[in-house]
Order: sequence, then C-alpha cells, then structure tokens
Amino acid sequence: MIKVLIVDDSALVREAAKQILEQQPGIRVLDTAIDPIHAMERMAKEWPDVIVLDIQMPRMDGITFLRKIMAERPTPVVICSTLVGDGAQAGVDALAAGALSLITKPRAGVANFFEDESDSIVAAVRAAAQTNLARLHQIASQALRPAAPPVVKMIRPAGVSDGRIIALGASTGGTQALETVLTALPPDLPGIVIVQHMPIGFSKKFADRLNHDVRLELREAQNGQRVERGLALVAEAGKQMRLQKNGTGYTVEVIDGPVINRHKPSVDCLFGSVARAAGRNAIGVLMTGMGDDGALGMKEMFDAGAMTVAESEETCVVFGMPRAAVKRGGVREVLPLYRIAEKIRAWAS
Repeated sequence: MIKVLIVDDSALVREAAKQILEQQPGIRVLDTAIDPIHAMERMAKEWPDVIVLDIQMPRMDGITFLRKIMAERPTPVVICSTLVGDGAQAGVDALAAGALSLITKPRAGVANFFEDESDSIVAAVRAAAQTNLARLHQIASQALRPAAPPVVKMIRPAGVSDGRIIALGASTGGTQALETVLTALPPDLPGIVIVQHMPIGFSKKFADRLNHDVRLELREAQNGQRVERGLALVAEAGKQMRLQKNGTGYTVEVIDGPVINRHKPSVDCLFGSVARAAGRNAIGVLMTGMGDDGALGMKEMFDAGAMTVAESEETCVVFGMPRAAVKRGGVREVLPLYRIAEKIRAWAS
C-alpha cells in the first residue's frame, strides 16, 4: 500500500487530489495538509511513502520544505504547482533539490484538471513509490553540496563525429544520473545524443545548468544540427529527436512528431534512429526510469551490432526502463552508475 501525504494550501486541490488517488488500488492518502508546518505535525505520527507537494504556501514554501525533508529523511516527492510550468525557475530548483517529477497545476479549472490528468498524476505517484531510497539518499547528499565553480572548457575538437555515436536515455532520477556520467567524461569524445524525459520548457535550462559542470559542450539540440566531437545534444522536451546520417557524419532531426511509447521525446525514437544511422558504430546507455521506453530501441541497437549498456538496479532511482531492456534481450552489459562513464571512455578509445 502506497501511503501518500498531500500538501497544498488550496482546499479544492487537496480534495480533488485525494479523490483521484483514493480511487486507485494500492494507494492510501494518509492525510492532507494546508502547509508544510501542518505536514510535519502529521508526519511525526506516520511517515508517508510519497509526498505530493505544492510550492507557494503560507508559513513555509514547498522548496524550503523539500530541502528540509531531503536533509533529514529523504522521501520521494512529486511537485504539483502552478509555478513549475514552461521551464520556470521554481521547477529547476525543485528538481535540483531532489524532487522526482513535476506536474504543472493550472490557476483555474483545478477540479477538471485533476480529472483529465488523473492517469499522469497516479503514474507519477506510483513511479515515486518505486524509488530506490538508498539512491535517493545519495541524490539528497549531492543536492546539499555547495555549487562548484564553472568547469574550464577545453577547445572543442574541430570537425564532425568520426562515425561513432554515444546515445543516452533516462527518465525518473535521470537528471542526477546524467550529471554523474557526463561530469566524468573527457571533452574529446565522439558526439553524444541524449533523451531525458522532462516537462516542456525544462530541457534547455537543464542543458544550460549541466553545461556549467561538464568538460564537454552541452546544448539543447536544434533541428538539423551537426553531431560533433566533444558536443552533447539534449532532446527538446515536447519534441522527438532522431539521428540522421549526413555524408560522413550525422545531424539530428528535431520535430513535433507523435508521442512514442507515451513520451515525447522518446528514448525508443532516438535509439531506433541510432541503430539505423550508426549501427555497430554506436553505444547506447539506458539509465534510471519508470516504464519501458528505450527497451525496444535498445534491442534495435543490439541487433545492429551496437554496444548496449543498462544501469544496474543497485544505483537506479527506478529500475523500470533498464529492467525492460534486459528482459527484451537488448543489453550486452549491466553496470552500476559509477562505472558507466568508464565504459563509455573505454569504448571510445
């Protein structure tokens, strides 16, 4: 039974969210709280498995509460707020503090919103409940560290990729996993293409923030952009990204295509295109995430002769996507997160 605490200063929101969640088998709403102070009083009696949290509230805001929880007893948190739409800074701050997912709540029509988006809200809560708490503790520790100064970039090697491609896919917990891998990579690798599931408006801010910390050049992908050595391209949230062969090198196609495997961008879409364009000249890495996006695309890469790697259960926040890839038979190696960068470097050399 997943025990959920809803923290929101709107009585309408608390009631609507409670009704949606209590209709689901295996979910029990412990209580609702008008603000974090009330929530802490309730949590002293019984601790929830998942917290659904607003940001703008009296007495204490949601981000402050989130940071307090992550410092004292890391717990899966789903942010549901009007302040996290379209790449808003509050959403960036929430993800950096350890929130697992963001749901943009409208300023009006809340009751209809919870009814229309019930599937995505329930899915976010179920995904959060599957969190590897040991890994969440590590993420919380990372979030509490002071910000490091910007990495001094080397001059990026000139020219297109040498024919080799690195493809990375992740979802829940993936922002921190990608940071771990990319900060450990040198700047002279073959081109990198990345799908990270996130709300519309956040992919550019995510890429810009991570570019501060990595030796590679990291950018949100633009349609028709060349894939070059030392360059990592992140798929735009709300668009599909495919790799295309272009003469002796590659470009990316970024389009407003259909949803694939419930996602846009989809790891399946990217990995399938990498299989077709690069074949055995690629390495694909599938990291933490709920569901099975990427499993089919990774099998296509495997069948095309590519090196394929799945993150192991011990370091995943949620082992769903890597597990699905292993079950489908498309994974050559299963590695913990801290060994993935080493594997990529060895493959590239």
